[in-house]
Amino acid sequence: MSALQSSKLRVAVVGAGYVAGHHLAALKRLDFVELVGICDSNLAAATALAERFGVAMAASNLAELAAQRPQAVYILTPPASHAALAMQALDMGCRVLVEKPMADSIAECRAMIETARSKGLILGVNHSDLLDPVVMKALARVRAGHIGEVVSVDILRSSEYPAYAGGPLPGQVAQGSYPFRDLGVHGLYTLEAFLGKLSDVKVSCQSSGRDPNLQFDEWQAQVRGEQGIGRMLLSWNARPMESRLVVRGTRGVITADRFLQTLHVHRVLPGPKFIGIVINTVLSAAADCVRVPWNVLRFATGMLKPSPGIQKGAADFALAARDNSKPPFDGEAALRIIELLEPACAEPDRLRSEQIESRYQTLAPVDALVTGAAGFLGSKLVRALRERGHSVRVLLRKPNAAFASDSGMQTVIGDLGDPRSVDHAVNGAAVVYHVGAAMKGSVRDFEAGTLWGTRNIIDACARHGSKRLVYVSSMSVFDHAGRDPAQTMTESSAYEPHPDWRGAYTRTKLIAERAVLDAIRDSALPAVILRPGQIFGPGAEKVTPNAVISLAGRWVAVGPGDMSLPLVFVRDVIDALLLAGENPQAIGKVFNIVDTTQVTQQEYLDRAKEKLGDELKVVRVPTGLFMCLGWGVELLGKLLKRDVPLTRYRVRSLRPLANFNVSAARDVLGWKPRVGVARGLDETFGRRS
Repeated sequence: MSALQSSKLRVAVVGAGYVAGHHLAALKRLDFVELVGICDSNLAAATALAERFGVAMAASNLAELAAQRPQAVYILTPPASHAALAMQALDMGCRVLVEKPMADSIAECRAMIETARSKGLILGVNHSDLLDPVVMKALARVRAGHIGEVVSVDILRSSEYPAYAGGPLPGQVAQGSYPFRDLGVHGLYTLEAFLGKLSDVKVSCQSSGRDPNLQFDEWQAQVRGEQGIGRMLLSWNARPMESRLVVRGTRGVITADRFLQTLHVHRVLPGPKFIGIVINTVLSAAADCVRVPWNVLRFATGMLKPSPGIQKGAADFALAARDNSKPPFDGEAALRIIELLEPACAEPDRLRSEQIESRYQTLAPVDALVTGAAGFLGSKLVRALRERGHSVRVLLRKPNAAFASDSGMQTVIGDLGDPRSVDHAVNGAAVVYHVGAAMKGSVRDFEAGTLWGTRNIIDACARHGSKRLVYVSSMSVFDHAGRDPAQTMTESSAYEPHPDWRGAYTRTKLIAERAVLDAIRDSALPAVILRPGQIFGPGAEKVTPNAVISLAGRWVAVGPGDMSLPLVFVRDVIDALLLAGENPQAIGKVFNIVDTTQVTQQEYLDRAKEKLGDELKVVRVPTGLFMCLGWGVELLGKLLKRDVPLTRYRVRSLRPLANFNVSAARDVLGWKPRVGVARGLDETFGRRS
């Protein structure tokens, strides 16, 4: 095969996820590479990455990049799509690099290899762990005989996945074997490099139940190599994170830490065994005192690139594509690993598939569906509905024993972000109380739980003709920083003008509320929107009131303590929810649900302190001081080019809302506090003597 004749290698990238950034960074450093396009089904993500790396074109699919005449295509998408995209790129006459694993099945791998062979094109797979600098050093030491004959190799690795962001279930959620396909493949080809050809693979997996979207999160594997035994331990729960390789030989042990990029070689020394152990340990510790700070400095200055194995794999394949030569790891090498991987993945995949499908059994119609039923408000709403004799269905991420023994209850297991789960839960429910939303976590958690969750609920209610949707919004949708404290707060008060500045919770709740309002206006969705104030009650004693932040085991109260809080007792909110589900005059309207009884922040803190005693430590900080802290954190975020949890705008937005006019809730919804704040405080924190 001859090398390319043009001066530049025209490269297109498919996939705009985490790994794409490392490939693009490596390719940008090569003067013979021209990046001509990037595509992803999420066009916004592709566009953002194209702008960041100066890529000529962003598109939503590979076909749209054909006009750019790419000569090499890097496929960096989830494994299930590798085969189809590789075949498409090969049909376009492109050399192809595929991220690991090569594909989901042996048949797909063989088809990819045959297509590349028939077209005379190179096909590479990025087995990047073998290109990691510290792993390469370990392999060189072994091959040089520094530890004698290899006896065994152990790989210990912990990981975490970005939260499910909503939409049709991705492989990470739907595929039982996904963790082993993802990291086990690294382990298998690494073990093969040290031990020779592998056979007799034994894999076991367990579920801790910590993440309902990741069924099997603890994996163990043992394989037999030509030169010894290989073992893997993969965990999505163990902390702190680790990625270590231990190679044991007849005359020494090598330990490589991929996170710290350190390598220890403990050899057999002359003299007593104990003395040799001590000397090896002391020398390694002394070396680490130098190597670890040095590697941190290298990383900070850019001398050591993040994910160096991925970046080297991307660069090495570009060289092979330019010269039309054999890539570092070709399809045949990857096929050997998939032949070991596929049988081990069959049973976890079957079990996960059965588990998911078992969720969609036909259900009898019910009076009400409650989302967020395991939460503080949702659980009390379920109880109130059952006390009224209503049949109730709940949508939960995992089973809840509190609901299992009630014959008038139905439980649907699924995620609010999953359209299929929500559709199944809504079907046959007369009234839908959408209380669920993300309250903490990453941006992706809020995207799934609040944005996708609300859109899925709206679509399902429209599809199944639900009689009514009661949507629980939030006071966070209002403008806190810019409002005039003297102005009366009503349902039409100004929205937050800078939701992105406030954070993911405010941004997603505002978009979700607007989505419900749009459905009311455009599709005549029979919906009611409630915006409760700060909900309190027994069980929520440790929830911070407005303008108080929980930090380092303390409640940090920002600003003066005489600020009035927009409180509402939990049972009074339940009353409002029940009225919203029944009152025909409420449909299509929005109601603020606040008890106008004046309670200051300091009064609330005093009551909480009386109940919690020494367990509660309160520190009051002047607003100006906290603004200075916000400015410092803001500056740090700009230097690191990262989002930060505290900014000056968020400090200004800590002011509680006040001066509420709740006449709409009183006159239209028919609501007024039945318990009230005074009695509610007594029930929550105890009656004062």
